[in-house]
Amino acid sequence: MLYHFSENPEIHIFAPRHPAGRDDERAVVWAIDAHHAPHYYVPRDCPRICVEAGRETAESDVEKFFGLSGVRRMIAVEAGWYSRIRDGKLYRYVFHPEGFELLDSNAGYYVSPHPVTPIAVEPMDDLIGAIVGVDIELRVMPSLMRLKEQVLASTLHYSMIRMRNAVPDTSLE
Repeated sequence: MLYHFSENPEIHIFAPRHPAGRDDERAVVWAIDAHHAPHYYVPRDCPRICVEAGRETAESDVEKFFGLSGVRRMIAVEAGWYSRIRDGKLYRYVFHPEGFELLDSNAGYYVSPHPVTPIAVEPMDDLIGAIVGVDIELRVMPSLMRLKEQVLASTLHYSMIRMRNAVPDTSLE
């Protein structure tokens, strides 16, 4: 199955849309695979960095980013978003994968150029529990900017979502 997450519980059909600010790209319906779905267990505009240690990840990066936690995946969010995540409610829309094409295997993105009707909608109201319940570390930080620079220089798999909403780290200036 493929998924789409929204704070809106009443979407009956997903119409293809152009990516925000990019009318030159084709209009599509976006979906995410099950493995990457936890990256979307937070409010839509929440900036986050999602990392995973893969087979080719250097052991030094595993130690640096995961230390003694024992997990190989982490989602980092900013402290200013914590209460919105804690109190948030999302709706997981479920799609059949037919009609979707894989756009990015590293991020788990699928797209369809056609309207898509969900086969189910599932409310989610314990977002923190949903994240940690699938063995993903939830890291809450004042700013994501230092982590961003370190992740970009690492051998980790990563996805950085809504970073335009991240708080600047003034200590980096």
